Amino acid sequence: MANELRYGDRLHLQNLYQGDGGYLDTNGTSSAPGAKLAVSTAPTATRAPGTGTWEIVSGSCQAAGSPVRSGDIVYLRNLWDGNGGYLDVNGAASAGQQSSGGIYDVTTAWGKDRDENSSRWQIFDTTSAPLDGLVRFNDTVQLWSTYHNRGGFLDTNDVSTATGARYDVDTSAYSNRANADVAFWKVLRPQP
Repeated sequence: MANELRYGDRLHLQNLYQGDGGYLDTNGTSSAPGAKLAVSTAPTATRAPGTGTWEIVSGSCQAAGSPVRSGDIVYLRNLWDGNGGYLDVNGAASAGQQSSGGIYDVTTAWGKDRDENSSRWQIFDTTSAPLDGLVRFNDTVQLWSTYHNRGGFLDTNDVSTATGARYDVDTSAYSNRANADVAFWKVLRPQP
C-alpha cells in the first residue's frame, strides 16, 4: 500500500502538543450561526463512530486519487453520521484564546465555504521522505485557514469542557505558539 496521502483518503489528525494533544474530533452541536458541530480534540481517534475521521477533499478540483502536495488547498470533511460537515472557522476565538494569539473558533459547517473561504485550508508538510513535495501518512503537517487570507493556523488552545474531549481547537496567528507544537498535526491512517 502506498504511503502517499491522496484525495478521497480518510485520515486521523493527532495534535502534537506535549507529544499527544489528542485527535481532531467533532463533539456535539455548535451554536455558531451556520455551524453544524463543535470541534475539539479527543483522547482517541474513535471517541464515537466517525467523529475523529476526516476525508480530504481537493480545494482546487484535483481528482479523487490524486496525491496531496504540500501547499495544496484542501477541505476536511468529518465522517460522523456519514457527514459531520466541513472543518470551518466561525466567529472569534474566546477571550482567553485571543490573549495567546487565537483568531477564530473552529467548528464544522453544513457545506463548503459557509462564508468566503471559511472551510478552505492550506496544508503544509514539515518534511517527508523522499523530499518530492508529497504529503504522506505519518508526516507532520500544519493547516492554515485561508479565510480572508489570514485565518491562522489550526491550533489547540485551552482545556475543553465538552464531554470526552481534551482541548479546544481554534486558529492561531502563530505557527508554533509558545514553542509547544500546538499547531502541528500528525497524519494517521485509520485502522480497519
